[in-house]
Amino acid sequence: MASNNSIEILDLRHFTAPVLRPVLGAEGELWRQRLHWDYQNSARLLMQYLDSHMLPGYAAVEAGQVAGYAFCVYEDTKAVIGDVFALSSPSANEVSGHEFLRDEIEETLLLHLFELLVNSPQVERVESQLLVHPSGFHEDIFRRTGFQVYRRLFMARQLGVFVAAPSVDLPAGLELHPWRDDDLLPAARLIAAAYQHHPDSVINDQYRSIYGAQRFLNNIVRYAGCGTFSPVISHVVADRASGELAALVLASRVSPESGHITQLCVHPGFRRRGLARMLLSLAASCFARQGIPEVSLTVTEANTPAIDLYRAEGFDSAHAFDATVWERSRTV
Repeated sequence: MASNNSIEILDLRHFTAPVLRPVLGAEGELWRQRLHWDYQNSARLLMQYLDSHMLPGYAAVEAGQVAGYAFCVYEDTKAVIGDVFALSSPSANEVSGHEFLRDEIEETLLLHLFELLVNSPQVERVESQLLVHPSGFHEDIFRRTGFQVYRRLFMARQLGVFVAAPSVDLPAGLELHPWRDDDLLPAARLIAAAYQHHPDSVINDQYRSIYGAQRFLNNIVRYAGCGTFSPVISHVVADRASGELAALVLASRVSPESGHITQLCVHPGFRRRGLARMLLSLAASCFARQGIPEVSLTVTEANTPAIDLYRAEGFDSAHAFDATVWERSRTV
């Protein structure tokens, strides 16, 4: 990494939203180009936290301008690195003969964030999924700090003008219905059961418990961090008698031109009956009827059965990114 004597790294809580707008605007354009996502809702939420002066993280300042930022959020004894993003330095080339590239500024920010988190005794685990950054972009610095790195795929399918609705032939005693508010707790129980011994539960520990799955679902259903949740496109397969769920698909609008499958899972007792394929096809059909020409999803590269299903349903890999995990118990 090149020397960056003219870059100051300062506490993010010293800054308000207006001074970060140029950086957020550039990041939003990258989300639009690379993933076809509208970043505005996420940026608005982030600016609210910035104005509250309560968001842990750092800002990179060069020549009096904010050139980048990184932040995290705390969940009990876990910290989640929410984002890191920087612009290439606009004036360092004139001042010092060296242009500070985006990756150098981001790695400097990450180093400061790592130092904060690793030296916080209450933090036992750190997770990150930097979706817009290409896989391998910051892999070395994560590995040097003791993180495990897991490659994930961003897959997309072009829907065209019409996608036929799938035939629904459910096992006896099950019914299909659009998402309802009272599905949240049964959905949390389904996710906790579906992700036992699953590679994604290594990456996201919320999948390991009903409580954690409820927090995960709340973030999808009630907040705009992963698009605008669509209860009409989201569906569950439920037991008529008990209300417990056998399978679900959750979907959000991430831009006027793109939808995203935020969750697709099937209870272990109901696998290999075509439920995942049916729900995935149903979501695609619903998106197409709303005039949305593209649908995307993410999947861990180690999850080969899911990737095979998605490819069979017309999804292609459009981007790859890294999920990373650090655990104190593994580094002491």
